[in-house]
Amino acid sequence: MKPKKKDIRALTKEQLRNFFVANGDKAFRGNQVYEWLWGKVVHSFEDMTNISIATREMLQENFVINHIEVDNIQRSKDGTVKNAVRLHDGLVVESVLIPTDTRTTACVSSQVGCSLDCKFCATSRLKRMRNLNPDEIYDQVAAINKESLLYYNHKLSNIVFMGMGEPLMNYNNVIKAIDMITSPEGLGMSPKRIMVSTSGVPKMIKKLADDGVKFKLAVSLHSAIDEIRSRIMPFSENFPLADLREALEYWYRKTKSKISYEYVVWKGINDDKASVDALVKFCKYVPCKVNLIEYNPIDDGEFQQASEEAIAAYIKGLEAIGVVVKVRRSRGKDIDAACGQLANKS
Repeated sequence: MKPKKKDIRALTKEQLRNFFVANGDKAFRGNQVYEWLWGKVVHSFEDMTNISIATREMLQENFVINHIEVDNIQRSKDGTVKNAVRLHDGLVVESVLIPTDTRTTACVSSQVGCSLDCKFCATSRLKRMRNLNPDEIYDQVAAINKESLLYYNHKLSNIVFMGMGEPLMNYNNVIKAIDMITSPEGLGMSPKRIMVSTSGVPKMIKKLADDGVKFKLAVSLHSAIDEIRSRIMPFSENFPLADLREALEYWYRKTKSKISYEYVVWKGINDDKASVDALVKFCKYVPCKVNLIEYNPIDDGEFQQASEEAIAAYIKGLEAIGVVVKVRRSRGKDIDAACGQLANKS
């Protein structure tokens, strides 16, 4: 039985150079292949046109390129684009292109399914099948960059890790993907244009700070009262708000980078004065801004969008202490592409 071919994108540039030297070729050939794989994002050895046919055949004999396929593209009436992305093993994740007048943002997935159990999120109802590899994350971004150029005539401007999965539960692969996305040898994007959103894993937030990352951090908070938070996000019983607060204070001391809190207000859950007061207090610990996100129903009645009056109470309370607060209206709702709706219905 033939040994399974290795995914060539699991190799570093140095390992590629060494492979060619070991096979009687020049080391610079590894540089050429590396550029094809990452800078030009080719999906086939045959497309590496400045490399001899014999060398391409040797690569074909030894390696595979486990690239993604965009299986299905849905376009919303508001311009949002949702991709159903098929992976090399047949599993599917979703990613989203969100346009505004001045920029386009890619919302990418980090896991097939999700490790967590947030009750208001469709993705959490999917079993976590596996983590995405760095190249699979990278490919989602490259595909959306192409769509941005095709549909909106400019390059992708921002990336948010707010798709399927908890990024900090796939820490190493997410960091490797971002390293390639920001590398001049990859997509060359500024880390300041990347935001990683976590549901709040204190140990991993501290690790981000220790690793000196340059991208931005968002936390899906949704309540600053432990009892409410653990009811709607049961996993958070293991990560109480006191621990989260300590991790975020550590993050800010190390990085001097503001936190963004993602926060949905639901009728009868967190739309009361006590919830507003608790968030206002929590926002005093670390410099931050708050995005109040419109809720997108996922087919049951337990969670319902709160009234405009409840939203206004949050805005008033936060602005009174100088916190920047924005109300985020959801995009792509008609194609189930909005926050919390990614569930592989396609």
